[in-house]
Amino acid sequence: MGKIISVANQKGGVGKTTTAINLSASIALSGKKVLLIDMDPQANASSGLGIDPESKGIYELLLGDASQNEVICSTEIETLQIIPSRVDLTGAEIELVNKESRETILKSALNGVREKYEFVVIDCPPSLGLLTLNALAVSSSVLIPMQCEYYALQGLSHLLKTLKLVKKSINPDLMVEGILLTMFDSRTLLAAQVKDQVQKYFSDFLLKTIIPRNVRLSEAPSHGKPIVLYAGRSRGADSYVELAKEIIFRSKLDEHPSLKDSAV
Repeated sequence: MGKIISVANQKGGVGKTTTAINLSASIALSGKKVLLIDMDPQANASSGLGIDPESKGIYELLLGDASQNEVICSTEIETLQIIPSRVDLTGAEIELVNKESRETILKSALNGVREKYEFVVIDCPPSLGLLTLNALAVSSSVLIPMQCEYYALQGLSHLLKTLKLVKKSINPDLMVEGILLTMFDSRTLLAAQVKDQVQKYFSDFLLKTIIPRNVRLSEAPSHGKPIVLYAGRSRGADSYVELAKEIIFRSKLDEHPSLKDSAV
């Protein structure tokens, strides 16, 4: 059975899409079969893998206008496929509001996907709306990218409280995959201070891998490639390869700290 990981944070600009793309690609290059699902109306994960912006995708799948096979697209990496997004997805939340079991429509649409892929990674929009709730309802765990800045801890506490509510009301099996520090600049005092605070209050959730601030990571999306194909020898590529190894290892252990025990 495959594992479904949502990459989520209600705050934008934390490296969420960068993480979804590059974690998926790095896991796929290790030989695992991976599906990336772009749930963000901005469609940056789709463009970041060079997908045609007019392709059918998650919008049609959610509304029942297309099947899984009709919306899954191939990428440059043989073992990585994607269900793309486009700006039309902005209206999906409005269209889904009055539907029955609106929080679990994605779960129904992805029926059987765990048997086809070893990992499914969902890039969530930067909000805690209906699209993100659908992603959390079907997920095994949540990966939380977090930039080391002043307001990050406050947002993290709010997100963990929301995840507790989702676990209680929608998905009792939901776990935290981990907190991933992104865009980390070791030269700044603030980055070190935030890292220390996360270690102090959320040590059970903090992943060992840290993603550095890296120019190559910023350049890769404009070329429609993940960092491991665009600049495989960069610090950014090395960090996501390490993250992939850590996620695969954790999945083999299948051990995650409980949301009940989080310091929120």
